[in-house]
Amino acid sequence: MQAPQPVDLRLDPAWIIPVRPEGLVLTDHALIVSGARILDILPCTEADSHYAPTQHRRLPDHALIPGLVNLHTHAAMTLLRGYADDRPLMTWLNDYIWPAERKWVSAEFVLDGTRLACLEMLKGGVTCFNDMYFFPEAGVQAATEAQQRIVAGIIVIDFASNYAADPDGYLQKGLALRDAMRHHPLVSFCMAPHAPYSVGDRSLEKVLTYAKQLDLPIHIHVHETEDEIRGSLEQHGVRPLARLHGLGMLGPDFIAVHAVHLEPAEMALMAEHGCHVAHCPTSNLKLASGIAPTEALLAGGINVGLGTDGPASNNRLDLWQEMRLAALLAKGYTTRPEVVPAQTALRMVTLDGARALGLEERIGTLEIGKEADMVAVDLSAAHAQPCYDPVSQLVYCADAADVTHVWVAGREVVCERQCQTLEAAQVLARARHWRDRLARS
Repeated sequence: MQAPQPVDLRLDPAWIIPVRPEGLVLTDHALIVSGARILDILPCTEADSHYAPTQHRRLPDHALIPGLVNLHTHAAMTLLRGYADDRPLMTWLNDYIWPAERKWVSAEFVLDGTRLACLEMLKGGVTCFNDMYFFPEAGVQAATEAQQRIVAGIIVIDFASNYAADPDGYLQKGLALRDAMRHHPLVSFCMAPHAPYSVGDRSLEKVLTYAKQLDLPIHIHVHETEDEIRGSLEQHGVRPLARLHGLGMLGPDFIAVHAVHLEPAEMALMAEHGCHVAHCPTSNLKLASGIAPTEALLAGGINVGLGTDGPASNNRLDLWQEMRLAALLAKGYTTRPEVVPAQTALRMVTLDGARALGLEERIGTLEIGKEADMVAVDLSAAHAQPCYDPVSQLVYCADAADVTHVWVAGREVVCERQCQTLEAAQVLARARHWRDRLARS
């Protein structure tokens, strides 16, 4: 009889929900991890004889799911959380956020703010986030310290900041960071022009050139508000998406953030070009931007992932809230309770986010050979009982506080609700430091 194979980790949860194939829920199964990858998923009775794990964790009340993917955020803006609430988007930006950023944003600010974001997101099961902010090298440092997967945006904007003086400066610094970190296993990159109203044609053309040369996604705010569309019509004579299409930007590497105000022909155009949408329901509601046509996007074959947006406009980095709200808003908006069912909502926050970022072959599902980004969710609490359907409970009942364990590439980064890679007390002390500085200004 062959001896059991030594492996690093065996997990025995109540349910394994791999996300693909959709609808599959495994009971009495074990998941085996060797190194950074999922080696096997098999019945527990077979695992006993096949594998000898260094660590064997039994999770009798838990659902095991893929790590959550935050498809759009400005992580360091945790330090501006609640700084200027309850104002229209352009007032919020022009009169509060951008002046505060000009005064305060630095590499130190971004490092401390992103550490705070990573702490919050990891404890809520977010194993990968797609970021767009100044000083991305500081964001990457925070994420790698936390052992969290980051897609760092090479930000481009036409106005000067503390980070760069002009669009070429943004590009040069971002591309240098990409060259320095391109082989890190938890770090990847995207081109991140801020928005059509803040980036001119010349800069967008350069973004497109680099995106094609380096095979990087393009991540941009678009059609977030009606004011944005009116401004584009006045300045360019076309709606923002049409302008981007004219520049050749639409394609399977294009991620449209928000995409709230879309006409049917625009959705058809996005579907034709294989574009993706980063849907940010809480931020859209809080800034009164509107409700994105999620059901129509999905029905048209457009891939839709979920993002929190920045903590200054949400104000949480909680993808459980986004998942639940995305499902409920679609139902209320269409008056059809069957749209965006729980299985779809869970896929949006895992596989669909990974697909938009070009990471589908590595993360987003629990499948043999994929990297072991995993989240264990305790469904034993009163608000999740009784449990007839664990997928439904995850979407409509569970929240970030129910996450007990998180693994990124096989490493346990949250254990019994405690982050293992960041010193929470130090992170929170730095947040209070920045609060005091900004409050005095």
